[in-house]
Amino acid sequence: MAELSRRDFLKKSGIALAGMMVAPTIVPASVLGKSAGYTAPSDKLNILAVGVGGRGAADLAEMETENIIGLCDCDWKYAKPIFDKYPKAKCYSDYRRMYDDMLKDADAVMVATADHTHAIIAADAIVAGKHVYVEKPLTLYPYESRLLTNLAKKHKVATQMGNQSTSHAHTRTARNWLANGEIGEVTRIEAFTNRPIWPQGMATPKEVMKVPKTMDWEAFIGPAKFRPYHSTYTPWNFRGWWDFGSGALGDMANHILHVPFRGLELGYPTSVIGSSTMLMSDSCPTAEKITFKFPARDNLPKLALPPVELTWYDGGLMPNLPDDMPKGMKFDPNGVSVLYGTKDTMVVGNSGTAPILCSGRNPEVPQICREVMNDNHQQDWIRACKESPENRVACESDFMYAGPLNEMITMGVAAVRLQGLNQWLDWDGENMRFTNIPADATISNVIEDKFQIHDGHPTFDRTYTEPVDANLYAERLIRPVYRDGWTLPEMPLV
Repeated sequence: MAELSRRDFLKKSGIALAGMMVAPTIVPASVLGKSAGYTAPSDKLNILAVGVGGRGAADLAEMETENIIGLCDCDWKYAKPIFDKYPKAKCYSDYRRMYDDMLKDADAVMVATADHTHAIIAADAIVAGKHVYVEKPLTLYPYESRLLTNLAKKHKVATQMGNQSTSHAHTRTARNWLANGEIGEVTRIEAFTNRPIWPQGMATPKEVMKVPKTMDWEAFIGPAKFRPYHSTYTPWNFRGWWDFGSGALGDMANHILHVPFRGLELGYPTSVIGSSTMLMSDSCPTAEKITFKFPARDNLPKLALPPVELTWYDGGLMPNLPDDMPKGMKFDPNGVSVLYGTKDTMVVGNSGTAPILCSGRNPEVPQICREVMNDNHQQDWIRACKESPENRVACESDFMYAGPLNEMITMGVAAVRLQGLNQWLDWDGENMRFTNIPADATISNVIEDKFQIHDGHPTFDRTYTEPVDANLYAERLIRPVYRDGWTLPEMPLV
């Protein structure tokens, strides 16, 4: 898939570059929010929401200018406060049943389920011509991200990934500084998050629990390989299990890496290497380090784009402070990205907050990034839903941007799971495949670690999975095989 660059987008959407403002767009009054006064019912979107007990509740709260007509969550105990909050909405435990009953009456769908079901729920909606808002990470696998990107382009729907910070003013400041050449050419980036803040690095539970009456376990499992219910998987803790989430990298990198990825037009990496604490077969590791290498890109008007090396840390691992960082200043403990330029160093706080230049400068630069009304990520998506495809200004995390970003992140997840190969992995981004895994290579991971100490002497007793073909294993980390009864739409040619 040929990636649409930021500059091409700006040209096509009629947004001028340096110093110029976006041409005003006439939108329905509902986009302005409740403070704008009365909104005619005909101006409102009919929205279905899938996954409402967790992050979805916050997204819905920002969408209350519209008609929330259907709610779906596999855990009715967890979701009950949200079901009660929107009494006019019909409630379901399985999105397929809700779609059968209500998709024809909907304009748009919000998806905030566990990560492994994002792709199929969103894809089914897009094929039906519905606009979609999908929480981060966009998908669990690179192929799924590419699919959603291409489907959205084909069906011309408005899309937004839920990395809300991309719509905030501080993120625009950081990107404007980059585009104006304030820190010079960037060849090195380091980033970290304090996640995970949920359990990881665990063996698969052996205990089989009874499924609660309020839980639709079949709907939660979705396209993943079936396993017995256990309370450690959900709610919220799904992020720590490979079949359902992608650990700290998947959870936070879409926030923390947005500024360098988009501001420097990084695109596809050419190689990657990952390492971590003990790599379990079923659960994400407690700490990771992943390094990506990106090739040179076409220069921006005020900024050359040479090759870049980006290193990610999580689980308590952190990069060193920059040598030129002002004395007494510390990293945001939740996470940062540090961009090392030939003129200056920029430190961008967690989710794009409070960018600083280590020189102490605070330059006024031309406004290159478009303004987002009230910095409201969800309302910006609603605005886009109400514009015609011909005149629509894409959201800040439209899938044309979010898709490639999430592809890179999920490829990094795959690199961690392939660390047993002990090599840099060459990546063909266009075709989504690793190209240099030896034909006879195998992969095996730890099922259970029974390390013990008896009378001061350690005993190392680990159970491993049977070795599997590394190339086939890698293919499954890029494009998953869904269980029977669950199928994605075909990849469109766009």
